[in-house]
Amino acid sequence: MEPTELISFQIISAVGTARSYYIEAIQVAKTGDFKGASKLMEEGDEFFLEGHQAHFELVQQEASGESVVMNLLLTHAEDQLMSAEAFKIIANEFIDLYKIVLSKK
Repeated sequence: MEPTELISFQIISAVGTARSYYIEAIQVAKTGDFKGASKLMEEGDEFFLEGHQAHFELVQQEASGESVVMNLLLTHAEDQLMSAEAFKIIANEFIDLYKIVLSKK
């Protein structure tokens, strides 16, 4: 397996886990457990950071003059990275909304 493929799989795995935590955080916030939702967001952030750091290795490689071959797997990894980041933003918004809505009950 090529090093770029290995890093791509690391990114996909880490940010996929992060996205799952973010989705679970929304579901937990829906029940009114905002402390639990916050904990899940923090856990998701740890995995997101792991994926982001793996991606940054590729950026550094390219910046140092060592070409990174762009292929479908790396494209998918970057897509998953952006998707996880979008879910993080949306999860934070949903959690804030649930705080407002559930406080008015």
